[in-house]
Amino acid sequence: MKIIFNLIIFAVFLLIYTHFLERKALYYSSKKIEFTPAELDLRYEDVFFRTADGVELHGWFVPLALAKGGQTTALRPEEGALATILYCHGNAGNISHRVEIAKMFNERKMNFFIFDYRGFGKSKGWPTEKGTYLDAQAAYDYLVGRQDIDRNRIVIFGKSLGAAIAIDLASKVKAAALISESSFTSTKDMARAIYPLLPFWLFLKPSYNAYAKIAKIDVPKLIIHSRDDEIVPFSQGQRLFAKAKPAKEFYVMRGGHNDAFYIYNAECMEKISDFIERYIK
Repeated sequence: MKIIFNLIIFAVFLLIYTHFLERKALYYSSKKIEFTPAELDLRYEDVFFRTADGVELHGWFVPLALAKGGQTTALRPEEGALATILYCHGNAGNISHRVEIAKMFNERKMNFFIFDYRGFGKSKGWPTEKGTYLDAQAAYDYLVGRQDIDRNRIVIFGKSLGAAIAIDLASKVKAAALISESSFTSTKDMARAIYPLLPFWLFLKPSYNAYAKIAKIDVPKLIIHSRDDEIVPFSQGQRLFAKAKPAKEFYVMRGGHNDAFYIYNAECMEKISDFIERYIK
């Protein structure tokens, strides 16, 4: 009887510790805004908007612009943007650590909107799985409400944890396309990959279950993953691609989880631009 009691106590402890470990591993938010798009000579708008549950979020809208007569001016509607990128960033830092990405897309004739999840940067609240889904939905709703963009050319882009969030959003809303970079299939699969000899994954529900949702998405999909990714196994990117319905494309990079996109930025941006030009009419 004592052995059974001790096993129950151990199981409860392991369950509590597993959920604590999962939360600590998911969110590494930073409140300090260290850079702005202006430091890369990008014109941008400071945007504050609210989620369905009333949380105030912060983001930056970087519109496509043309340099004319030494001054940067917004494009006229008829000049158009190739697309408007709704960018869902990863689980660490905040939007100020992605300024270079804004410039990459802006230089490729795209509007760029990046936002911080609740608890990140200037956004209020505390991050949770449900909360981050509401945050992405609110960011999408904000874009749809703007009069200066083509709502039929919104491309949802997510990196790492943000890719799982982007996949959830794309399964619910009307978007032109989805781009997923370095996404995992679920947190349960990640726990199994990180702790192959410990049974943590047995006590986890499959949260951020991108694998279950990607088959629901009908728009064109570009799945990007590095073969050398040391955090999210390449095989998880392959599984997502296999589960996704056509039209879909898979682009393979080399390099680490956090630096592959920068190492391959010219080639990767060329691939992204080509993908958008072919699939978004």
